Amino acid sequence: MIQPTTRHELRLRFGVPRPVVAMIHLPALPGAPGFAPAQGRSPLATVLERVRRDARILAEEGVDGILVENFGDAPFHPGRVPPESVAALTLAVATARDEVGGLPVGVNVLRNDARSGVGIAAATGADFLRINVHAGTMFTDQGMLQGRAWETIRERERLCPSLLLLADVEVKHAAPPPGVARSDAARDLRLRGFADVLVVSGSGTGRPTDGAVVDDVRAAVPDAPVWVGSGLSPTNARELLARAEGAIVGSALMEGGRPGGPIDPGRVRRLLDAARG
Repeated sequence: MIQPTTRHELRLRFGVPRPVVAMIHLPALPGAPGFAPAQGRSPLATVLERVRRDARILAEEGVDGILVENFGDAPFHPGRVPPESVAALTLAVATARDEVGGLPVGVNVLRNDARSGVGIAAATGADFLRINVHAGTMFTDQGMLQGRAWETIRERERLCPSLLLLADVEVKHAAPPPGVARSDAARDLRLRGFADVLVVSGSGTGRPTDGAVVDDVRAAVPDAPVWVGSGLSPTNARELLARAEGAIVGSALMEGGRPGGPIDPGRVRRLLDAARG
């Protein structure tokens, strides 16, 4: 029987009781409308230079992990992404890992391609995978997304059994079907989908997570580590991390606080100071 990761095991993996994991929002990759290949060099040269820069800053400033995401690929594929996206993401994750040494590095394949995420992790040694819809159904701007926990768990066990699965509870930019209680969805993610971490977010990218929702999920699944998935800032970091066991933060660390931008070292420093107090 598969046993999801406990709080103690998670602390050993990240080295701290409440890890702060920082996002690297990749620019558009090959095949996406905004992709701009580097001239006279490898087409991904500019993208990978950005990955190296952002990863180096985040590691030097002291984050506890890095999550690489194909944020610039909007509008997102609702299911499997094409091979060129998988290839580019694999290079980006491998580059980030090479840059930061032993710091945990993860991947999220937007909008919901967990199978490709497992493959990327198997090829790069990534430590964790965020899955927007791991089990159940959500209505999103890509249409109806359905979790494929049965496939993801089997492929994880076959290819990279140590890979941590971070699963969103009512993921942002989405709505659950009528009649589905948040507490039931959270229990199913943990007890039937074997998610290692439950992620609770605000309604959209960069929007604050409601602390009361974090409390609801923790009450529904007391043994599950629960992380904040969006909207962490210097003004709310201490309050939210008193309720959750970790956080994923992106926009607040980027130049001007804008999602998709390069990492701003000063913003990273201020956020970590606030979170660790």
